[in-house]
Amino acid sequence: MPPKTKKERMEAGAQAKKKSAGPGVEAEPTRRLAVLERELLRDHLALRRGEARRAKASEDQLRQRLQGLEAELEEARREGKAVYAEMSRQCQALQEEAETRGRQQEEEARGLREQLEMRRAETAAARGATEQALREQDQTRAQLQTHVSDMEAKYEEILHGSLDQLLAKLRALEPLWDGVGLRLHARHREQLWQLGLNPLDL
Repeated sequence: MPPKTKKERMEAGAQAKKKSAGPGVEAEPTRRLAVLERELLRDHLALRRGEARRAKASEDQLRQRLQGLEAELEEARREGKAVYAEMSRQCQALQEEAETRGRQQEEEARGLREQLEMRRAETAAARGATEQALREQDQTRAQLQTHVSDMEAKYEEILHGSLDQLLAKLRALEPLWDGVGLRLHARHREQLWQLGLNPLDL
C-alpha cells in the first residue's frame, strides 16, 4: 500500500478527533498515538521501499557496468594478445633482418680489407717504382747539368773568340767608316741647304 500523503493524514486525524469527542475520551490519546505510530511506520516502510528500489536499480546499473567492463577487459586482453603476437613476429623479423645485415656487413668488411691490402701492396710497389724513377731522373739531370755546363763553357769560349775577331775587324774598318760617314753627312747637309732647310733646325 502506498504511503499516505500529508492531506490524507490530516483528514484521518480530523476524523479521529470527531470520533474521540464521544464517551471514550480516555482512549483517544492511546488511539491517536497508535495512529501516529502506524503513520510513522508506513512512512518509514515507504522510505525503505524507495531506498530498496533505488538500491536495486543502482545494483542493476552496477551489474550492467561490471558486465560492460568485463567485456571491455576481455576485448582488451584479446587485443593485447594480438598486439603481443604481432610485436613478437615483428621482433623476430627485425632480429633476422639484423642478423642478415650483420653477415652482409661482415662480408663487405672482409672484401674491403682485402681490397685495402691489395691497394697497400700496389701503393708500395708504385712508391718503389717512383723512387727508382726519381733516382734515375736525378742521375740524368746531374749528367745533363754537367753536359750543359761543359757546352756553356765551350760556347762561351767560342763566343769570346768570335767577338774578339769581330772587334779586330771592326777596329780595322773604323777609319774607313769614319771617312764614309763624314762624306755622307756632308752630302745630306748640302742637299738640305739646296731644299731651303737649315740642318741645325732639324
